Amino acid sequence: MSDVPPAARAAASAAAPTRSLSERLIAQAYGLGFDAAGIAELGEPETRAVFDAWLAAGHHGNMGYLDGAGAQLRHDSRRPHPGATHALVLAASYGGREPAGPVARYARGDDYHDVLRERMRELHRWLEQEVGAPIDARPYVDSAPILERDLAQRAGLGWFGKNTMLISPQAGSFLFLASLFVAFPLEASAPFEADRCGSCTRCIDACPTDAITAPRTVDARRCISYLTIELREEIPEALRPGIGSWLYGCDICQDVCPWNRRFAQPIRFDEFQTRPFLSDSDPRAMARSVLMMDAADYRETFRGSAMKRAKLWMLQRNAAVVLGNVGTPDDLPVLEAAAELHDQPLVREHATWAIRRVQERPEN
Repeated sequence: MSDVPPAARAAASAAAPTRSLSERLIAQAYGLGFDAAGIAELGEPETRAVFDAWLAAGHHGNMGYLDGAGAQLRHDSRRPHPGATHALVLAASYGGREPAGPVARYARGDDYHDVLRERMRELHRWLEQEVGAPIDARPYVDSAPILERDLAQRAGLGWFGKNTMLISPQAGSFLFLASLFVAFPLEASAPFEADRCGSCTRCIDACPTDAITAPRTVDARRCISYLTIELREEIPEALRPGIGSWLYGCDICQDVCPWNRRFAQPIRFDEFQTRPFLSDSDPRAMARSVLMMDAADYRETFRGSAMKRAKLWMLQRNAAVVLGNVGTPDDLPVLEAAAELHDQPLVREHATWAIRRVQERPEN
């Protein structure tokens, strides 16, 4: 079912009654607007050894939740929800055709956790109605100790690109992954066995911080998304220039992927449309706005947004780095105010660094 063409979405709601329950469940998912859907049997992931080696190398940085007890749970997808035997694995586009900007595309709309969880609850209710009995199930959206991409490959949705992203042959990689774990026997889809990256290394070559250290190996400690979202301390000075104009997250390794250039899909869920504040593609203007925000502005601007994973001081730290990389003398007043008056020492330090960068830039 991994190669169901987009046209199947239109016919999904009229799935033939002779189809199996699992086929009709997948069709229902397409009918709700998902770009890819399949079913995986739960168990030990194929990438367990690779994941353990990645942790042992320290590539997870400060993301301690991935190690320890979290790693043990990720060693077997049956552990997070005892009794579950299968998962309906889903992928939803978040806008690979949208214009580039200082905020990664996935974070420009409403919080995907809430949006996709509600869609999966609809699928859960549909399944119970079809079966005529309650079914023990739980939706997961980047919210549990699960190796989601491994599960998606097992469900036939796609393969691992050299940037470690899951790539769908119909929709590229600008996709949210979600899984509905069920304690109910479903028919597993055929796993996606092919590697369709070939000799292409565009994602590796394009990474400005050299975070993709080898095909399918990312050192998170160098990744712009990690540095601007997960890192809750000083951004290493040597890596700041590579961040460029990225305020939150990064899309570079996906932007250059030929599969995305050809197959990236439009946004299907209205909730993922870009919010007005994030529609400005001028990184300098957005960085200045963020640096001048107070707590009330932050709460109002990012209410219901995935960007609230980064605290206000983190966004302001990032904003200072952006202005240090692309700012002009016109940006110095807001940087100087942050360097002198901000209550967070880390923001003051990053703003001071940015001032020095702007002043030393030859064209200034």
